[in-house]
Amino acid sequence: MALLSPRSSLFAAWFTRFVPLVLVLAIAIVYARSLHAPFLFDDADAVQRNPTIRRLDSWAILNPPADGSTTTGRPVVNLSFALNYAISGEAVWSYHALNLALHTFAALALLGLLRRTLITLDPSAATYPTALAGLVALLWALHPLQTETVICIAQRTESLCSLFYLLTLYAFSRACVEPNHHSRRWLVICVAACLLGMATKEVMVSAPLIVLLYDRTFIARSFVAAWRRRQGFYVALTATWILLVYLVLQNSGSRGTAAGFGLGVTPWTYLLKQVEALVLYLRLSIWPHPLVLDYGTALPSSPVEVVWQGLVVLALLGGTIWALARRPVLGFAGAWFFLILAPSSSFIPLITQTVAEHRMYLPLAAVIAGLGLGVVRRFGPQALWFLAAIISLFAGATIARVSDYRDAITMWSATTQHVPAQARVWTHLGAAYLAANRPLEALASLDRALALNPVDHAARRNRALALLALGRADEAAVIFETLPAREPGEAVEYFALGNAFARDGKFPEAVAAYTRTVTLDPAHVAARANLGNALLVSGRAREAIVAYEAALRLNPADRGLLENLAIAREMAAARR
Repeated sequence: MALLSPRSSLFAAWFTRFVPLVLVLAIAIVYARSLHAPFLFDDADAVQRNPTIRRLDSWAILNPPADGSTTTGRPVVNLSFALNYAISGEAVWSYHALNLALHTFAALALLGLLRRTLITLDPSAATYPTALAGLVALLWALHPLQTETVICIAQRTESLCSLFYLLTLYAFSRACVEPNHHSRRWLVICVAACLLGMATKEVMVSAPLIVLLYDRTFIARSFVAAWRRRQGFYVALTATWILLVYLVLQNSGSRGTAAGFGLGVTPWTYLLKQVEALVLYLRLSIWPHPLVLDYGTALPSSPVEVVWQGLVVLALLGGTIWALARRPVLGFAGAWFFLILAPSSSFIPLITQTVAEHRMYLPLAAVIAGLGLGVVRRFGPQALWFLAAIISLFAGATIARVSDYRDAITMWSATTQHVPAQARVWTHLGAAYLAANRPLEALASLDRALALNPVDHAARRNRALALLALGRADEAAVIFETLPAREPGEAVEYFALGNAFARDGKFPEAVAAYTRTVTLDPAHVAARANLGNALLVSGRAREAIVAYEAALRLNPADRGLLENLAIAREMAAARR
């Protein structure tokens, strides 16, 4: 029996004809204001502090930093950032444009996959597969839960991997219905997409299993038949795991200090947190509010804290296993949800973020498709109008959420309202105020962060910078002296400290700060020049000469340095 009658409404007929165009235009309209969103959260490590993306003609782009940042072990993502850097440097527009394009292509791939899947369920149906597939794809693409992945530049890892994941399945679905010579071509595309996905993000590990399960559920109808028909293909598909294993082992089996075992979080404790996270993800899939950019690193102290969530997850797992045997279509949706989330939301600790909304980017497709299918089965053709209304609501909520990304202060202010007990978001808000030259407000936010977490070194460091901006260099110096070393990053901070001391006329202290700066960053021309100035004012002309000469070796054409060097030499000669 068809999910919808072939005699569908005029809406379904019109929508079927223009659904790809509607999908593309809807995404463009909803996310139009995201192209100038600033770098946020993990974006700095992915782009601004990533030296391997600076040159397209260097093999370094395929060997991203092994520091646990977003690009570690993910060369395809790193290559995409290198392309953006070649186009616009650190100007954000090209990064957002590519993120948006990837999201659009992923939505189109999902549309194609859903349409072909619905046709296999009911080959006699006419209009409804494309109409229903289009509505589900719109629900997925315009869902507010997707905003973090689309707008946060570093979360391209999720959208790019998901695109390859969907292309893998789409190519397989095409291969199953094409003539033999075209079928082989699509199977090659399927394996190639899977291989690229393995070099994009570890989530791709489940793709060969999902393809086999898709074959069993919608095509061959049994695992035995699937294996007999396509043995060689499945051997090639599973061989793509070799690349993923290599990339993981290349980083000692972990992601630096970001993920892995032996980093201070036990698998059991992390698993308890993921039980809570899975229930949260499901709730946000249905009611996407509030959305939070950073949930922090909190962990439950006891299983008692997540008892009811554990029962829900166990029931869903049990239901998925039962459905795989008795209701394969429903079981496939459940397996899609759990298998795709497994690398990030099971027992392997990801200690920098124990909960993250971007992890639901691709799993959300199973939830939306399952709900959409259920609504259509229950209400028939009228369900199309209901789904269209939900899409309109989601689109409005997404537009509102996109506005939160217009600047860092707006985003982190909104985040602190939803998780006020999370220290790190106050640190981010303080840093945003500091970047906007609002040190008083920065100080208030950073004090709030330190009240929640007194050992938050990022908050202490930013607090010192806020004190510098307020002219309280002595207090800032005390903080800098007690902070752990962060070479060479602290060179910038000691340079700012030296400038503050120089403005206050404390030249011996300025000399010490500038000396620390050039020790950490020998190529810091301004620090060497200012060191010479502070030494000269302090009556230490001979030492000033050495500082100026070192600066001139780095910048020989600087006339100001040449003039200061001449003055220093005259003063030194006068004292002989």
